Amino acid sequence: MRVLVITNDSTVFLKNGICSAKDMFGGRVTEVRNFCNRLSAVCDVSFGIISGRFGFVPGEYVVMPYSEVTDTPEKYYELQEKRDYATMINQTARPFDRIIVFVPKAMMAILLDNDAFPRKVIAVTDEDFKDHFEENEWSWYPRSGARIGKENADAIAKEVRSIAKDIERTDARRPTSAYP
Repeated sequence: MRVLVITNDSTVFLKNGICSAKDMFGGRVTEVRNFCNRLSAVCDVSFGIISGRFGFVPGEYVVMPYSEVTDTPEKYYELQEKRDYATMINQTARPFDRIIVFVPKAMMAILLDNDAFPRKVIAVTDEDFKDHFEENEWSWYPRSGARIGKENADAIAKEVRSIAKDIERTDARRPTSAYP
C-alpha cells in the first residue's frame, strides 16, 4: 500500500541552509513527520509539503529557508494562484492508494474546489467538510491540536493498517502467471 501524506509548512525552520523539505520544518510539521515515521512500519509513505515559496513539494525535494510562509487564508489563495499547488498534488497523488491530509480549513477548501485529490482521502480537518467527505466515502477526523492529535493519529494508523491488510489479501488472491 502506498500513502501520500500532505501538510503545509511552518514558521519554524530547523536548518539555516538547504536540506530536504521534510527535514526543514519544525513546529506543527514535526507531528506530521513523526506520524509518517509511524506509518512507515505498515506501508510505503511519501511526505509532501505545501510550501509558501515553492508550492507543493515532495518531502525529499531540496529547499532553503524563506520568508514567504503562508499563514492566512488570503496567503493560501495567493499561493494557489501563483504556484497552483492543487494541480501539483493531483498529479503527484495518482499512483498512491490513499492521500492523508493535514492542512488548515481554508487550504482544504482550496484543495477541494480545485479537485486536488484523485484518490480516496483521509483527513483531519474542519467539521464543515464532514458531509463532503462522507458523500465521497472518504475518512474525516475532527481537528484537535496543532495538526493531528493523538486520538486521530491512533485512529488513522488503525485505518491504514486495515486497508493495507485488505489490499494484501486481495493481492494474495490474484492468480499468478505461469510465465516469468
